[in-house]
Amino acid sequence: MAAVAPAPPAAKADRSDRQPPYVAGHRQRLRDRFMDGGADALPDYELLELVLFQSLKNGDVKPLAHRLIKTFGDFNGVLSASVERLKDVEGVGPRIACDLKLIEAATHRMSRGRVLKRPVISSWAALLEYCRVTMSHRETELFRILFLDLKNILIADEIQSTGTVNHVPVYPREVVKRGLELNASALILVHNHPSGDPTPSSADIDMTDQIARACDTVGIVIHDHLVVGKSSEVSFKSEGYL
Repeated sequence: MAAVAPAPPAAKADRSDRQPPYVAGHRQRLRDRFMDGGADALPDYELLELVLFQSLKNGDVKPLAHRLIKTFGDFNGVLSASVERLKDVEGVGPRIACDLKLIEAATHRMSRGRVLKRPVISSWAALLEYCRVTMSHRETELFRILFLDLKNILIADEIQSTGTVNHVPVYPREVVKRGLELNASALILVHNHPSGDPTPSSADIDMTDQIARACDTVGIVIHDHLVVGKSSEVSFKSEGYL
């Protein structure tokens, strides 16, 4: 009778998917602090850790959170960074970049929902916050137009053009054309200064004057032009430029 070969030794269980106890404990402590005290209970890098937990189910994400904050300045800077710049950071792959941009998009959608189809006068603070959230950390200039109807209700919000770190091309004819297409009665112009200083330049003032004169010929009013910086904004109307 042929000898029966001995059974091979049992394979050791693969424990590579298990977290060290200290990592699991840290994650749970952060979650508990967030649930008890909200976002204000956490500094930017810890809030970012909570986000990264969803992308990286195992391992210590604290070093990556610190690298991202160091590279982009703060939590908002991380979310606002381009996919290309995010992927330049060691440890950031397509999945993490996608998850971060998804959170940014959700934040913008929520802020936009607080002002769209609402009277601008009664939701001015929410409108300013929306402009800050969507534009204050951009690395290039954007020119946005908020279109209002006869009752000053925001009926559309559009980015008309994108530019460089210190210039964005704006064409008064295109502004008027789009305003007529939407049957807008008034506009609020918004653009950002990536330098962080919202002080209007002479070019900003000249461009606003050209748009105001072009819109005046078709009965569209320019209510304001907001220049958004890193931590504050300037209103042309409040400063006497309009």
